[in-house]
Amino acid sequence: MRKQILFLFLTLNAFFSLAGQVKGPRIGYIDMEYILQNVSNYKEAQNQLEEKAIKWKQEIETKKNSIQKLVDELKTEKALLTKELIEEREAEIHYLEKEVLEFQQKRFGANGDLMQQKLILTKPVQDQVFTTVQDIAEAKQFDFIFDKSSDLTILFAAKKFDISDQVLRVINRTEKREQLTKKQQKNLEEKENKEDALDENDTLKERQKILDARKEEREKILADRKQLQEAKKKEFDDRRKKLAEEKLAKKNSSTSSNTGTEKAANDNASKEKLQAAELARKKQAEEKQILLDERKKVIEDNKKALEEKRKKAIEDRENKKNGTVSEKVTTDVSKVDSTKIKIEEAKLKQANAKQKAIEDRKKLLEENKKAAEEKRNKIIEERAAAKKAAEEKLKSNTNKN
Repeated sequence: MRKQILFLFLTLNAFFSLAGQVKGPRIGYIDMEYILQNVSNYKEAQNQLEEKAIKWKQEIETKKNSIQKLVDELKTEKALLTKELIEEREAEIHYLEKEVLEFQQKRFGANGDLMQQKLILTKPVQDQVFTTVQDIAEAKQFDFIFDKSSDLTILFAAKKFDISDQVLRVINRTEKREQLTKKQQKNLEEKENKEDALDENDTLKERQKILDARKEEREKILADRKQLQEAKKKEFDDRRKKLAEEKLAKKNSSTSSNTGTEKAANDNASKEKLQAAELARKKQAEEKQILLDERKKVIEDNKKALEEKRKKAIEDRENKKNGTVSEKVTTDVSKVDSTKIKIEEAKLKQANAKQKAIEDRKKLLEENKKAAEEKRNKIIEERAAAKKAAEEKLKSNTNKN
């Protein structure tokens, strides 16, 4: 029994020893140039440095052009100058050329301003990368991590051992975390844990890459389709604009020939309409006046008849003083006659007021007609002036073309 337990123990020990030997060291690598190109702060500083380099190159080019100008002038005037003047100018050109070389060496030399600023720019990011690499190596138990862009010669490196994206992600996380709220930091941590899980699991990582590639391809197709639609829309708009311009030019050319005839016809038609309306108003006013005159005549006749009747009643009353009944009848008749006279007078007064209102209205219509005529003439003049200006503008554009 003891021999069996001892044999089992030795077997398990040998198995675990072999498993540990098969596992081997864990190795990874980074691409420093790729990381630097994708760090936002480094890219901004790199752009500023490139702007400075362009400015320095322009200064060097300007100085070289001025020196070349002096050389050309010396070649042209050399036959007319003395030996001392030629030597003096050659010495000046030599001094300027030496000055340009020194300036170029100062800016773009091995220890020049450009290299110094590149080192100043790169060092903080490199330190951050080295710190991040050490943290990742300790956390994920890497044995070796190399730099692909360094002098170390790597003949082949599988992509699955590249941890450049992980390093870049950690650097960007550090920059973003300083500007986020607690809730945003929590969401970012969850996203980071998911990304770390993808890094740990090669299968999930490959699947995620495939999904990202498909998404990128789909977005590219949509972008191409959108660009094609915009191109077609632009072509359609240009064609429509061209047709509209041709139509307008054709219309202007045909309108310019028919302008005088149409204007005269429109003026004659408007004048005829105004004359017809004026004749209708005059005819209507005359008919009303005739009716009022007839009514006035009837009222006058009635008034005259009532006056004669009243006088006759008064005479009858004087002739028949002996009878009370006849006096009473005469008094009643005279009262009725006076009431009728008052009514007729009121009607006559109303008719006179109406006649006055008609005359005032007629006067107002005449004034409105006069104002409308002036306004119409003014509008016609403005249209003619605008049309003339448009024709002149079109003519000037045609002459320019």
